[in-house]
Amino acid sequence: MKKSIFIFSILGVLVIIACSNIKTDTISKVVDDTTLENTKPVKQLSEEFKKYWYAGEAEITSYQLEQARYGEMRKGTAVLIYVTEDFLPKEQVKADNQSTSNIPVLKLNATKKFNTGIYPYSIMQSTFFPVSDDKHAIKISSSMQEWCGHVYAQLNNRKQFEIMSHSYFQNEADQEYKLDKAILENELWAKIRINPEGLPQGDIQIIPSFEFTRLKHKEIKAYSAKVSLSKSGATNTYTIEYPELNRSISIVFNASFPYDIESWTETFKSGFGANAKELTTKASRIKSIKSPYWGKNSNKDEVLREELGL
Repeated sequence: MKKSIFIFSILGVLVIIACSNIKTDTISKVVDDTTLENTKPVKQLSEEFKKYWYAGEAEITSYQLEQARYGEMRKGTAVLIYVTEDFLPKEQVKADNQSTSNIPVLKLNATKKFNTGIYPYSIMQSTFFPVSDDKHAIKISSSMQEWCGHVYAQLNNRKQFEIMSHSYFQNEADQEYKLDKAILENELWAKIRINPEGLPQGDIQIIPSFEFTRLKHKEIKAYSAKVSLSKSGATNTYTIEYPELNRSISIVFNASFPYDIESWTETFKSGFGANAKELTTKASRIKSIKSPYWGKNSNKDEVLREELGL
């Protein structure tokens, strides 16, 4: 009897779906949302948040960079570009059109440029984090180019984390695998801007930034970490320490909305073998502007780069 009731219940749901003309993408979203992960309470967006992040502009902040690489410090620049977007839950790409099935995200494009001797490095990481702050990042992608070659890695958040990675290094080459879900270091940079009071703390498992794992040729997986949030006057400092990786990173951000990031440091061993030594990468803020940069593509708009010190 119970089995029959269950079957009829399922059939009833299917009939309702069929009669309501719900698109396939919407059905997929319902399935994805129930299997994606244990959903936390949805973060209610304040009017302050909506006014700042939904004004049709991106926030662009430039930083003076001192990057540790090959056992030496390199001068360069870093840029953090935050912007809200509508995201397709199934395809996990930016939506071309508005729809109730889209997922609003805060996207972070984090870039770095620096030289190592004669040849340059260019790094970019993209993180798509729901503004509802009730799930992990939906997607993370990372690319790195230098004269030896380039590497690319991508994470998609589905029933598990799905990892795809391509590299010109033999031991990394072409890989595809799945991971159990864990906190992502990349997503924490977006969470700071949405809900810093909800940042995870204590002894936890974290998947390090894709930039670090590719630069240091470490496996993309969760590592044990000690995490803390300290407050000092007008700023807060969020620190992550990875004992197994001999690495720590500290992010300094303003304690009041919009919780903009002032600086960060990252300490790890740089160099090869016995000659490797502990160095600290540093990034300090130059300038921040709000701009619909996607439309600022004329030669006359280069003045904005000068304003950002780039």
